[in-house]
Amino acid sequence: MTATEQGGGGRVASLLRAVPGGRAALTYRREWLAKDVVAGIVLTTLLVPQGMAYAELAGLPAITGLYTSILCLLAYAVCGPSRILVLGPDSSLGPMIAATVLPLVAADGDPERAVALASMLAVMVAGIMLLASLARLGYVAELVSKPTMIGYMNGLAVTILIGQLPKLLGFKVDADGLIDECAAVVEGLADGKAVAAAVTVGCGGIVLILALQRWLPRVPAVLVMVVLAIGAVVVFDLGEHGVALVGVLPEGFPPLTLPHVAFDDVGPLLAGALGIAVVSLADTISNASAFASRAGQEVRGNQEMAGVGAANLAAGLFQGFPVSTSGSRTAVAERAGARTQLTGVVGAALIVLMLVLVPGLFRHLPQPALAAVVITASLSLADVPGTVRLWRQRRMEFLLCVAAFLGVALVGVLEGIAVAVALSVLNVFRRAWWPYETVLGQVAGLPGYHDVRSHPTAEQLPGLVIYRFDAPLIFANAKNFRDNVLRIARSDPAPDWIVIAAEPMTDVDTTAADVLVALDEKLNAGGTHLVFAELKDPVRRKIERYGLTRTIDERHLYPTVEAAVAAFRGRR
Repeated sequence: MTATEQGGGGRVASLLRAVPGGRAALTYRREWLAKDVVAGIVLTTLLVPQGMAYAELAGLPAITGLYTSILCLLAYAVCGPSRILVLGPDSSLGPMIAATVLPLVAADGDPERAVALASMLAVMVAGIMLLASLARLGYVAELVSKPTMIGYMNGLAVTILIGQLPKLLGFKVDADGLIDECAAVVEGLADGKAVAAAVTVGCGGIVLILALQRWLPRVPAVLVMVVLAIGAVVVFDLGEHGVALVGVLPEGFPPLTLPHVAFDDVGPLLAGALGIAVVSLADTISNASAFASRAGQEVRGNQEMAGVGAANLAAGLFQGFPVSTSGSRTAVAERAGARTQLTGVVGAALIVLMLVLVPGLFRHLPQPALAAVVITASLSLADVPGTVRLWRQRRMEFLLCVAAFLGVALVGVLEGIAVAVALSVLNVFRRAWWPYETVLGQVAGLPGYHDVRSHPTAEQLPGLVIYRFDAPLIFANAKNFRDNVLRIARSDPAPDWIVIAAEPMTDVDTTAADVLVALDEKLNAGGTHLVFAELKDPVRRKIERYGLTRTIDERHLYPTVEAAVAAFRGRR
C-alpha cells in the first residue's frame, strides 16, 4: 500500500470517527450482521402501520409517516450515540403537531400546506435540539417533574383516545377541545352515525392487540391485527359497507424540499416547536437511560440531543414531521436481537423498497384499524398505578399531577406542556418559599441535636433555642425566616441566644442579607443574640462580602452546633 493510499485511508477513518455512526461502523463485528438484519425486518412490521397511524394522528397524510420513519432512522444511525435506540413518529407528539399545524391550515384543509407546516415544525425542533446540544442544556428535560409528567401523559392519553373515537366508529365530527369532542361523539352515536363494520374492525383490533401484548408478547401484535384487518376488507368487501380505507400510497421517494411557510406562521410554529422539543427531550433522556442501563452503557445527553436534532432535520427536509425516541419500538428491536443502528437502516431500506415496488400494499388497510393502533398506543401513555401511588404517598404531588392532567384535557395539548413546566417550577419555588423549619434539642442516647417534632421528649437548654431552616435564604423566604425567628424571640421567657443551625442554608442572597441585618438589630434591642452554626464556607464568605459581620458579631459564628452550645454554657 502506498503512502498516498495509507493517507487516504487515514483521512476516511478520521472522518468516520467524527460521527457516532462512523465510530460504530469502524468497530462493527461480523457476527452482529445477521441479528441486525433480522431485527430490522421485525422492526419494519411495526414501523409501517405505526408510522401511518401517527401521521394521521398529527392530521397529516399517512404517507408522511413513512417518509418520516425512513429519514429519521437514517439520520440517527449516522448522528445518534445510542446503539439500539429507535426513533420515529410518536403518539405523544402527534396531538402536539396537530394542535400546532391544523389551526394554521386553510379552511379547505389543504394537505400540502399541512405537510409544509409540519416539515418546518420539524426543522425548528431540530434547530432547538442542536442549539441546546451545543449549549449543553440537557438538564432542561428535568424542568418537568415526574408527577406533572404523569399528569400530562394521562391527559394526552385521554385526548388521543377521544380524538380517535370518531375514526374508530366510522364517522367524522366537527369539534374543538376535549369536552366538545366528547359531546360530538355522543351526539353522533345518538344520531346513528356509527358504521357497524367500522366499529367491528376498530374494536376488534383493539381487543386483539391488547390480548396479544398481554399473553403473547413476542408476537407482533400490530402486524397481526393489520394483516387480519386487510384480509377482512378483501373478503367481506368492507369498503362498500362504509369502512374508510387508506388507499394506494404515492409511489417513490420524496425529493429534498425546503419547507416554505408564511412569515405569520413562524411565531405559532416556534411556540409549538419549543413544547415538542421539551417532550421529545424528556422522552429521549428517559428511554436512553433505561436501555443504556441494561447494556451497561452511559447516557450522553447532549449527544442524544444532537442525534435527535439531526433526525428531525432530515425528516423536515423530506416532507416529514417531528420525531422522538420510541420505547416500544426500541424494546421490539432489542428483543429481536438488535446490536447496532444497522437495524434502523435495514428498516428504512425496507420501507423504501415497499414504496418503490409495492406502494399499493396497504390500499385495503381500514382507517379504524389505524385508530386501533393509535388508541392502544395512547393507553400505554397513561400511568394509573403511578397516579394512585402519588395519592397514597404525597397528596401535594398528586394535586400537581391532576392539575397537569386538567391543563391538557381542558386547556389544550400545547398549553398543557406549558402548564406542566410551570407547575414543576412553581413547586420548586413553593418548597423554597415555605421550607421545613424546626427547633432542635438533645435526645437521651442519641448524639447530636434532633428535631423536636420527631422527638417530643428532646431537651432544650433554658435561654437557648436551636432553630433550623431547611432552605437557602433568599428573597422569597427571607421574611418567612424573619417572622419565625421573631416568633421564637417573643416566647416567654425570651431566649438569650437563638442559634441558627445553618447547614441546610446553601446560599444567602442580598435581599436576605438586608433582612438579617434588620433582624439582628431588632433582636439585640430586645436582649436576644442571633448566632449562626455550621455555615458553609461559601456562604460565610458571602456574608463577609455583604458586610454582615459589621452587625452580626463574628464571635457568634461557630463551626458546629456543639461549639455554639459550649460557648453558650461558658459565656459567663
